[in-house]
Amino acid sequence: MKTGRLEAFSDGVLAIIITIMVLGMSAPEDYHFEALKPIIPVFLTYVLSFIYLGIYWNNHHHLLHAVNKVNGTILWANLNLLFWLSLFPFATDWMGKNHFEANPTAIYGIVLLMAAIAFKIMVYCVIKNEGKDSNVGKVYSKDKRMNLSLLLYALGVVISFFFPILSLAIYLAVALMWIIPDKRIEKTIND
Repeated sequence: MKTGRLEAFSDGVLAIIITIMVLGMSAPEDYHFEALKPIIPVFLTYVLSFIYLGIYWNNHHHLLHAVNKVNGTILWANLNLLFWLSLFPFATDWMGKNHFEANPTAIYGIVLLMAAIAFKIMVYCVIKNEGKDSNVGKVYSKDKRMNLSLLLYALGVVISFFFPILSLAIYLAVALMWIIPDKRIEKTIND
């Protein structure tokens, strides 16, 4: 199977996730700027989640651009990734409305960790389908940044029970690691 339908479906799901997330933010009843102060954590959490969804969309697009064909295993791996990404609105809403308390921050980190694991599983399935010498295999076979991200997410979850703000800093640091798209796929395809 070609990747077109998988890409279109995934793009649609990500668009819906972002829409649900923004609809989770409520404007204050008051018209003064001071009324915005209590919803700053909600907005900041939304921004972080939006950045993460953008990172996943970008990396997903690059990954599928390098894939020649998909099979049922890759389709299920993609659904697994979309499942974890679909939990972003809930985790974002809970953490923002509770002003970065320990439990919501831990759940947010768990969702980040599981989405990263799901992406790694999808990459593994693609490499298994296309081979280690494929474009994806050359780029992702030993991806240190992906493994470091998993470690940092797990660390952030544990730390969130003691210092939630520090775990948020870790989650932000991981996002910054990925904010610049991975040029290796484009370079490998163009070589």
